[in-house]
Amino acid sequence: MAAMDALTDVQGLRVGHAQWIGDGRLTGTTVVLAPEGGATAAVDVRGGGPGTRETDALDPRNLVQRIDAVVLTGGSAFGLDAACGVVEWLEERGRGFRVGPDPEQVVPVVPAACLFDLGRGGSWRARPNAALGREAAEAAARTALGAPVAQGNVGAGTGAVAGGLKGGVGTASTVLPSGTIVGALAVVNAVGSVFDPATGALYGELYGGRPVLPAEAEHAEAQRRLAAAREESERRSAATVHPPLNTTLAVVATDADLSPAQAQKLAGTSHDGLARAIRPVHLLNDGDTVFALATGARPPEAGDVNDVLAAGADTLTRAVVKAVLAAEGVDGPGGVFPAYRDLYRGPGS
Repeated sequence: MAAMDALTDVQGLRVGHAQWIGDGRLTGTTVVLAPEGGATAAVDVRGGGPGTRETDALDPRNLVQRIDAVVLTGGSAFGLDAACGVVEWLEERGRGFRVGPDPEQVVPVVPAACLFDLGRGGSWRARPNAALGREAAEAAARTALGAPVAQGNVGAGTGAVAGGLKGGVGTASTVLPSGTIVGALAVVNAVGSVFDPATGALYGELYGGRPVLPAEAEHAEAQRRLAAAREESERRSAATVHPPLNTTLAVVATDADLSPAQAQKLAGTSHDGLARAIRPVHLLNDGDTVFALATGARPPEAGDVNDVLAAGADTLTRAVVKAVLAAEGVDGPGGVFPAYRDLYRGPGS
């Protein structure tokens, strides 16, 4: 892993969060800002219920080749309005696809994807808007290059839930032998589970690490508490939505110089990272979406592209695990969502 074990280890990328908490609100937006001049971008959508904006522009056959920002947001389809605030912020700075000779003649292309968190704070109408998107973009711009990324109940992960557990934002990075860096940021909000119901072990820790296997008594008590929380959440949210609607979102990035087609392949192979950490995944009630960014700062060595593709999946798996472990439990009018670390591991573990 690189210095911060975060997406921002990919030089030039910045991450900003903005969220609303309290007064019936439990939602937010996360913005990933590309370096000046943009980044090659691609997307792969595999969930059955996606909510996206400007993803068609990322098809390698189409005109736009580089983008300046990616927006991940709560609020379901309503929350996609957050991207409007980011578009306006970029336009004011002359960043975007140039369509004329004047510096102001740009059209920012800002791909975005949303997750379902409506009603989780108690109010059905609490959802991100353009102002919150601008706030997240400004927060990203204020951060120093290479800065750590806040995880857990922040940004788009504020109202995230994974199989009844509190979800959230997680990030990780990998340094390949060539020096190429691959980073990932995940917003975990899945219908499926992030842990094995038979043992309590996190699925994502079964790959490339030493899984923590809870004691039998600890697991039994955790299952009891989780079942009670789910029952109470269903009671409190009876007037909002059934069945559960979710979506896990991710950005995987590298400093390698990838073509648009190679970036699209990276977005696709990175979905393997979700499948390792969440079971089941890519359901009809999910809108699972992975964006890929390539800044092009480092030319890939021979064979390095395949290493980047493999690292994308591995790094995204770790980002999911870190999101689950960073999340903090919520007990509010929209439901009871305990954190994994409170059920199975003491605070700070």
